[in-house]
Amino acid sequence: MPVSGEAGAGPDEHARTGAPGAGPEAAGPETADPAPAAATVLHTLDGGVSWITLNRPEAMNAVTRDQRERVIALLAEASADPAVRAVVLTATGRGFCAGADLRGTPGPARERVPGDVARTIRLGAQRLIAAVLDCEKPVIAAVNGTAAGIGAHLAFACDLVLAADTATFIEVFVRRGLVPDGGGAYLLPRLVGPQRAKELMFFGDALTAADAERLGLVNRTVPAAELEALAKEWAGRLAAGPTRALALTKQLVNASLDGDRGTAFAAEAAAQEINMTTRDANEGVASFVERRPPKYEGR
Repeated sequence: MPVSGEAGAGPDEHARTGAPGAGPEAAGPETADPAPAAATVLHTLDGGVSWITLNRPEAMNAVTRDQRERVIALLAEASADPAVRAVVLTATGRGFCAGADLRGTPGPARERVPGDVARTIRLGAQRLIAAVLDCEKPVIAAVNGTAAGIGAHLAFACDLVLAADTATFIEVFVRRGLVPDGGGAYLLPRLVGPQRAKELMFFGDALTAADAERLGLVNRTVPAAELEALAKEWAGRLAAGPTRALALTKQLVNASLDGDRGTAFAAEAAAQEINMTTRDANEGVASFVERRPPKYEGR
């Protein structure tokens, strides 16, 4: 079971731990974990909830290539496993994720050519964010500390975001002279609108958990000692819900801003058609008629 985070770290500490996102990774190969991926990304399944915990607290959980690949694989497994009905993504220590870890990264083996940077971002940071958005189970971010660069985008890609009151969110790319990557320019305008998104990305100021909640980036802010309990409560409620209906709802909401009304209405009707073939939909209707609580199985 994951451990709740300690007091959050400030932006200066983030600057010492890692790079902001996938952009600089194109300068050379990404950092690999010296420890096995199973040790740096913990995983447990408890009551239908898949807990994925970044576990490199000494590096503020700046994510390495091996960690990224394990998280992507665990999210894919969660989608395919009927026993998994919700996911919690969290971390140990003072940082949720301080970006991409490039410390000790060797120089390029060859001269960089056009296309290298885009390929690195596409196969790296963007795959990680897409894995969260495309996961067929609801994903909760339990942000225990600093979330910077791609670490912030990792949280914002989740379906629900809970944060310790000591957590901070930093669009740190501009501090390094970089364009935001890892889906930031896609996620933020959809969450807070273009003006707020530009303010966060243009200045790169640290955003407190309370301000992030006020802007709509965070669903709930709680004292750090209460974060794990709230994540368990919310995940438990989701795990007891109609899993396929939640998956279809997630798809509809995520796609809603990318098309016109006609497309959205057609997708909604198709989703309901599919959902009505599930056991849970039949149970939901039957329980209503019989005036009893539903017992969903996730099927």
